[in-house]
Amino acid sequence: MKITQLSIDTLKRAQERLEETLEQMTAEEANTMPAPLIKSVTWLFWHTARELDMQISDLKGTESLWLTAGWSEKFDLDLPDDTEEWHHTPEEAAKVVVKDKQLLSDYLSASVDFTIEYLENMDEESLDEVIDENWTPPVTRHVRIVSVIDDAVMHSGQAVYTRRLVIGK
Repeated sequence: MKITQLSIDTLKRAQERLEETLEQMTAEEANTMPAPLIKSVTWLFWHTARELDMQISDLKGTESLWLTAGWSEKFDLDLPDDTEEWHHTPEEAAKVVVKDKQLLSDYLSASVDFTIEYLENMDEESLDEVIDENWTPPVTRHVRIVSVIDDAVMHSGQAVYTRRLVIGK
């Protein structure tokens, strides 16, 4: 087994949890922020897909799917394409709204597939390569991959919690 298989399996679990959560909600419910500092399921779903897309694009040295595959136009959000969503205020997060839940699922699927393709084809010896010296200690490719998948897992759990706050189950 390749060392990256554990990351792939973990990412697929997060995707399943997000999808199951979204299936149990209407678009209106998914768009609801139950409290100012608790992001909507829509935002959590979108952010997870976008984080995978942006981080893996960066590791590959390519443009993000957000731009190259037209997701920016499909979502048509009142936010700049270079928005740093991990810094979103409640007002900015509230702008992430969809009418069709399928759009969220499609973007997440594209981002997960993009990530899996990267993990399946990467040279595992490159995992120790330092890719960002702006941190102490410097960030390796391995640390970045763990970070982005951990983020997906965390947000999938937050989505379950948020769904429970919004619809009570």
